[in-house]
Amino acid sequence: MGCMESKPKRELIRIVADKDGHISIDPTGKAAGRGVYLCPSQECFAQARKKRAIKRSLEIEIPEERLDQLFEELRAYEKKDS
Repeated sequence: MGCMESKPKRELIRIVADKDGHISIDPTGKAAGRGVYLCPSQECFAQARKKRAIKRSLEIEIPEERLDQLFEELRAYEKKDS
């Protein structure tokens, strides 16, 4: 979504909005709700955020504070270059 690269689903992180509008990172990729997939990198998330792609794809308004929280949570899933 951010970098627009095509990758296998298992290499991506899913962000999901449930029916109540709660936004969370879905590490299993199986949570109920509308989801979007991102590369597990802060750069990809930053690009998606700048383009407002997450809000647009989930079809809900997301407060900037919640996007900041998601950005911090994403760090736990970010792949480190070895």
